[in-house]
Amino acid sequence: MQTQETVLEIDLHALAHNYKFITSNISEETKVMAVVKAFGYGSDAIAVAKKLTALGVSYFAVAYAEEGVALRRAGITLPILVLHPLPAHCETIIDSCLEPAIYSKKILEDFLQTAQKKQQKNYPIHIKFNTGLNRLGFGKEDVPYLRKELPKASSLKVASLFSHLVASEDLSEKTFTQQQIKEFEALADAVSEVLSHRPWRHQSNTSAIFNYPEAHFDMVRMGIGLYGYGNSEAINEQLKPVATLKAIITQIHEVQIHETVGYNRAYTAKGNERIATLAIGHADGISRHYGKGVGSFLIHGKMAPVVGNVCMDMLMVNVTNIDCEEGDEALFFGSEQSAAALSKRAQTIPYELLTGISQRVKRVVLGA
Repeated sequence: MQTQETVLEIDLHALAHNYKFITSNISEETKVMAVVKAFGYGSDAIAVAKKLTALGVSYFAVAYAEEGVALRRAGITLPILVLHPLPAHCETIIDSCLEPAIYSKKILEDFLQTAQKKQQKNYPIHIKFNTGLNRLGFGKEDVPYLRKELPKASSLKVASLFSHLVASEDLSEKTFTQQQIKEFEALADAVSEVLSHRPWRHQSNTSAIFNYPEAHFDMVRMGIGLYGYGNSEAINEQLKPVATLKAIITQIHEVQIHETVGYNRAYTAKGNERIATLAIGHADGISRHYGKGVGSFLIHGKMAPVVGNVCMDMLMVNVTNIDCEEGDEALFFGSEQSAAALSKRAQTIPYELLTGISQRVKRVVLGA
């Protein structure tokens, strides 16, 4: 659709395509946890969650409690795992029927105390193991503690045991990844032995779904793949970007040779050039890393490189060889220019580019 302002288009048809493609690589018995943290990887978590509910996911995952609360307020009723609960949010989690990842003795003790105070019985929790990422999770040294405390915590019930892979997209790290999988299985077995039921197990992220089918276990976690990026060129070709970022040309300047453009005179015209100003800047999520020709916008199918420094609310592009006018559309990323390719040029990753798009950018949902 032609835009008249800066927008982030969210294509739910593309989301459905990605979901169906990824699930074609797992068994029918394997459950799907859809990760919708960070506003649905910078898109629209509520619109995404509603579509995925209709498509048949079993669980959602968010990073923090308030993200789960927002989904509940929007009418999402499926189970929601909070991946990084904070002690201050234990009551909020229970009040909104969210399910915490329990990753340390402190968070287990704090959450158990809150559950007891609220007279809970068998409240679902998820035990997180650290198998090499060294970010969050219980290690093998904590297994005796878990084996002792979990069976007597009647206010709680372990819904799942899980871990997080370090480099499942990097096949040069295959040995390390296989060791992680093996260690997770051992830790999960040790804890399951003392429980009266068998919790679900999950360790696979998007890349592991494709690269390590032996680690699908009971459930897989779909994150970046849902949004159109699979951490490899081969998989990216099978996926469709969900988000398309567009801006418009607000003014075009005729700049003479040797004139400069933007803050700190960071660009000098090499000839008589046409420079277009776009209504988007680093406050909208276009980092200064994309300035000075690193980033570019598609205007009428032609590349217009960013010139000079990205400003807070605007940036400038070179349109000398493009037949365009004020009000025309400029596309930053989407199906015609991949966020993966753009982020690589800026020496970062598509996760950062996608999730960095400011909430002041208007979201337009297509295919709802």
